[in-house]
Amino acid sequence: MTQHRTDGFIPVGGVAKPHGIRGEFCIKSYADSPLLFDAVRAIFLQDGKKTPKPFVVKSWREHKGLVLLKCAGVDDRDQAEALRGFAVLVHQDDLPELDEGEHYIKDMLGCRVQLEDGSPVGTLEQFYETPEQDTWVIYTDDRKEILLPAVPEFVLDVDLDEEVIVIDPPAGLLDLYLNPEPPKKKKPRRRTNKKKARPNKGGEAKSE
Repeated sequence: MTQHRTDGFIPVGGVAKPHGIRGEFCIKSYADSPLLFDAVRAIFLQDGKKTPKPFVVKSWREHKGLVLLKCAGVDDRDQAEALRGFAVLVHQDDLPELDEGEHYIKDMLGCRVQLEDGSPVGTLEQFYETPEQDTWVIYTDDRKEILLPAVPEFVLDVDLDEEVIVIDPPAGLLDLYLNPEPPKKKKPRRRTNKKKARPNKGGEAKSE
């Protein structure tokens, strides 16, 4: 899923479903850590392209790989159900300060990606988050897609001023996407017209 910044709002998740009867709801979070919900003053929920509405987070907890939120004004299951499918946003002004060397993925989208020797790879356009790791989606100039695990050993440097990301992908990864081997054609099975001979009742061989 592509993450875009729009009017200062940044998507950090999506409402999955209600949980229980007291207004809690599950969200699939894109954030690196659910501690984000401790740092922001409010979240914003958006239905499609409608104006995002603010909600004060009263509490949050983790549950089976999802984040459960309890927000002021959402007090029962029906109210939580009405939020299913909404985008969960935060305002960029509410984001906590990062440590040196850390970057928000939103700021890296659109950066040029290159190898350590300066060879161009493409442009970082999307990312996917899984419990194990983030995966970056890089597109070459001719629109070939490359999926790169976003782990420190593969990402050497991020220069937001120059909008350049330097990577050292695992051996063979780029060839896998840029020079895939064509599927091997199966050789047709050769048919034979030879017929097996079988003995007839008189003991002589008889062809079928």
